[in-house]
Amino acid sequence: MENSKEMRTWLDDMQLDHPLVIAGPCSAETEEQVLKIAHELKDTDVSYYRAGIWKPRTRPGNFEGVGILGLKWLQKVKEETGMKTCTEVANRAHVELALEHDIDLLWIGARTSVSPFIMQEIADALAGTDKIVLVKNPINPDLSLWLGGIERLYTAGIKNLGAIHRGFSTYEKTKYRNIPEWQLAIEFKNKFPDLPLINDPSHITGNRDMIFDVSQTALDLNFDGLMIETHFDPDNAWSDAAQQVTPSTLVQIMKDLKIRKENDSEEAYTKDLANLRAQIDVIDNQLIESLGKRMKISDSIGKLKKEKNVAVLQSNRWNQILGAMILEGESKGLSEEFVLRMFKAIHQESINHQEKILNK
Repeated sequence: MENSKEMRTWLDDMQLDHPLVIAGPCSAETEEQVLKIAHELKDTDVSYYRAGIWKPRTRPGNFEGVGILGLKWLQKVKEETGMKTCTEVANRAHVELALEHDIDLLWIGARTSVSPFIMQEIADALAGTDKIVLVKNPINPDLSLWLGGIERLYTAGIKNLGAIHRGFSTYEKTKYRNIPEWQLAIEFKNKFPDLPLINDPSHITGNRDMIFDVSQTALDLNFDGLMIETHFDPDNAWSDAAQQVTPSTLVQIMKDLKIRKENDSEEAYTKDLANLRAQIDVIDNQLIESLGKRMKISDSIGKLKKEKNVAVLQSNRWNQILGAMILEGESKGLSEEFVLRMFKAIHQESINHQEKILNK
């Protein structure tokens, strides 16, 4: 699969003057609920109405979706509002039922995209369809696995493709439900700049109060659209209550978001941007040089520990460094999350250097 301007055709043909918006409840609960939300979203920036019909829950016993009945409700949404509809599919049977009920857009979830076997099964079931198919990133931060799933669909003759960035699972406790790993999404965009990329701030944050900020970051990074879970009574939703917003809140979010220009040919802008980027290049080189010097010191420490037969990991020392650097980082405007991630990576590299010396 190679990047092509044709990958954007389905999105460009919509001729939107705003980012693509996919919105609706996490789960279809009742016919009344589905239709009520749809009518409240009818005359907004929402282009596709979403509702989860089959819900892959982590543990059995939780609400796992209304199933095929919900597809009939989505058909009524299209009849009554004219909105296009979409839902998640996780296997061949889901695909066949969704196509049978003329669902306009299908997305493949993170728990499904992690499996090449299931992705191939779905690709075979969708072969040649003109429906739009979006692939959420796998739960683990593996760009090749994400692209591989999309390539399977592409190879099956599916031309209307796109991707959804919904963040990645981690055992670490962070403010996010699924950490965004923006750099991986940026790398995706660099490899396939014309493949539409949608951000899912609902699943990244798990918290409705953070949805605006993550949405703005996504648009600043030239994402093509947003998928935001929306419910008229979020607190009483049957699934993922904390991350859903009301239709009126969604409308306000779309009003408040700033849509950045991708570029500007104005001479002053170009000159100023080049100057700032040059400054970053200098500092980046200094960072690499400083890290190289730090690792040379780690090598010396490793030699000393080997000579004295001392263990590599010194937990007390590590905790002291981390605590001090978090405070220092905050004084420089750096978030605790960033400082933790950066120094954990530096610490791991330092350990690798010392273990290499001890094991010689």
